[in-house]
Amino acid sequence: MNSLSDIYLDHFGYGLGDQKFTIEETCRKGLTFSSLEVLADSGFEAHHVCSENQSAYELAKTAVDQIATSFSAKSLSSIDAIMYATCLTRNGNMGSWQSFVETKDVKSLMDFPASHLQSDFDMDKAFVIGVNQTACTSLLGAIRLAKSLLQTERQYQDILCLTADRFPNGAIYEQGYNLISDGAAGCVVSKSKGPFRIIDCHQISNGAMAQANDDETAGFYFNYTHRLIQEILSNNNLDIRDVAWVVPQNTNIKAWQIMSSLLNISFEQVLMPTRTSIGHCISGDNIINLKKCNESGAFKRGDLILMPMAGFGLNWSCILIEKEN
Repeated sequence: MNSLSDIYLDHFGYGLGDQKFTIEETCRKGLTFSSLEVLADSGFEAHHVCSENQSAYELAKTAVDQIATSFSAKSLSSIDAIMYATCLTRNGNMGSWQSFVETKDVKSLMDFPASHLQSDFDMDKAFVIGVNQTACTSLLGAIRLAKSLLQTERQYQDILCLTADRFPNGAIYEQGYNLISDGAAGCVVSKSKGPFRIIDCHQISNGAMAQANDDETAGFYFNYTHRLIQEILSNNNLDIRDVAWVVPQNTNIKAWQIMSSLLNISFEQVLMPTRTSIGHCISGDNIINLKKCNESGAFKRGDLILMPMAGFGLNWSCILIEKEN
């Protein structure tokens, strides 16, 4: 019998930019900081980029269409809340800056995609919360907030957590030595039993490093990721030997070759099935990789899984889950 405080992850979906490019094509256009050789050696092969007129909101709708199909036993109209996360704050507004310039009316700066999502998918009973200012950790932060809300508000049952971001046209598609994809990803956080039970969520922030450059970010990555994982395990009286799998963001393959050694786990336990084909999908990597791994039958009942993510700000977030069914 489930505990009343048990919270689950279920009903996963994602959407990607409508243009797929190889790293050769992107490097030829001058849209990376690193050379082709460096990115190829890092384990990246291709990524997805939005065409000029494809918006972050269109990515969000694609992800939610998939979630709605999986959620069909109920209906998204039963969703109690929407946690809409963005890494780039500009993706949290669908209004036009030019309209503001012309009219001086700030309403155009408050045209929120979460409100559109609520209306477009008939989630009339849901209230909306925007989550940002934590960069690539935004979706994990939204899941953490949803878990806490469900455990404190008895009347709520299901919360939709979603992230959707695209880089501005002309942007460099590399950050922190990682190849970037435009994309959206989401899931339902629920009191109803699902394939993954959330055991705990943990986050560390270092605001003093808010404007760290790529080299500084890479240098801090190992120390803070190691600390993040050790702390979430300690908080739950667990040891790294209790963990079956790590499902991280899609990052430079060398980073997790080093990180797995520091954690004293096998690199074979680190699952990034979409790294080569998608690259770093901003805030959505963990959920996309979790969905792919689950569909492939990688997990067995009782497996403990860590989902760590690092983001600018600087922020580090991790969710510890258990495979249920």
